[in-house]
Amino acid sequence: MEKRWLLTGLVLIVTGIILGAFGAHGLKEVLTNPEKLQSFETGVRYQMYHGFGFLAIAALMHRFSIGSKMSFYFLLTGVLFFSLSIYGLTWSAVVGTEAFNKILGPITPIGGLLMILGWTLQIVGVVRTKHPKA
Repeated sequence: MEKRWLLTGLVLIVTGIILGAFGAHGLKEVLTNPEKLQSFETGVRYQMYHGFGFLAIAALMHRFSIGSKMSFYFLLTGVLFFSLSIYGLTWSAVVGTEAFNKILGPITPIGGLLMILGWTLQIVGVVRTKHPKA
């Protein structure tokens, strides 16, 4: 389980760096709306935050009662729904397919809710840990 958290965190970070560079260099050239670029950067930022969060959980899961499968799937699905939907909304503005916004728009807050639930499960795990392992 620890390896799953670690690998997921690393993949989120690597792809976040790639997407961040794409946003800073590639999208900046083709986006006319600066708010769309800010939205894209928000998606990258949350992806990176969660990548580091996954690494932290991998490092601490044996000390505290964290890192449950349910939390893993809530967090992973949440960050994917949140960030990927923002990337899709941004890309639809570039290629002129705003029709997808009706589908992608509602996915973003669902992703946010799933991230909140995943982190709340981590809080519960820490609170339930009576004697952290050294």
